[in-house]
Amino acid sequence: MTSEPPFFHVLPGAPGSPVILHVPHSSRVLPGPVRAAIVLDDAALERELDHITDAHTAELAAEATAAAGARRPWRFVNGLSRLVVDPERFPDEREEMRAVGMGAVYTHTTHRAPLRPVETDPAPLLDRYFHPYTEAMTATVDERLAATGRAVIIDVHSYPTHALPYELHGHGPRPPICLGADDHHTPPALLDLAHEVFADFGGVDVNTPFAGAYVPLKHHRTTTEVSSLMIEIRRDLYMSEPGGPAGLGLAALGTALAELVERAS
Repeated sequence: MTSEPPFFHVLPGAPGSPVILHVPHSSRVLPGPVRAAIVLDDAALERELDHITDAHTAELAAEATAAAGARRPWRFVNGLSRLVVDPERFPDEREEMRAVGMGAVYTHTTHRAPLRPVETDPAPLLDRYFHPYTEAMTATVDERLAATGRAVIIDVHSYPTHALPYELHGHGPRPPICLGADDHHTPPALLDLAHEVFADFGGVDVNTPFAGAYVPLKHHRTTTEVSSLMIEIRRDLYMSEPGGPAGLGLAALGTALAELVERAS
């Protein structure tokens, strides 16, 4: 029996670089059995993918990597849609996004319509996709720690100009650049650096409308050598919404992200 190909990609960077560009939500790909279990028709599914996908963020990370030169970062890129599993959720009842049907396995759409049947068992999806992904990401962080003594995760995301119904904190400011920070894993110097490199994009704010920064559970709140920062880019800066092509802003954002990578290295 032929094994399924890897659904995530670990793209090596410079041996001495501690930086990992993590791109978890850029893909629209759904394996056939997963698609078959979704209750949306084809047109509704395409609309949902337009809203939920952080379109072109893998391209952005690739541009930043190319511009970083000798200090090129490592990249960890999800090859599947977050409608399969969301690898940045915690798969337990404490995850607040479960309240709107968007835990590790989504049950509802961005507009709070049913996505999967209510009787769906999330365990097979967690076993097949979530756990292997998080294990591989943890291994990538461990390798950077072993090679350089530290790991710097830069989590690359985007978000819509106007709040969607699923957003728990959509009433807050929606700056062009939102920096997600964690009290334990986001050093002030890294946050200040991100403020500086993105200053020309019309405004930078912290933890609004999205908050926090991703760290694998093995290192969460325990390993001080693991730093993390989430970059949330408002989509009108670089693309047509929802789900349209990238525009000229993508190149400028790639240059800024490359500067952040180089200086964080």
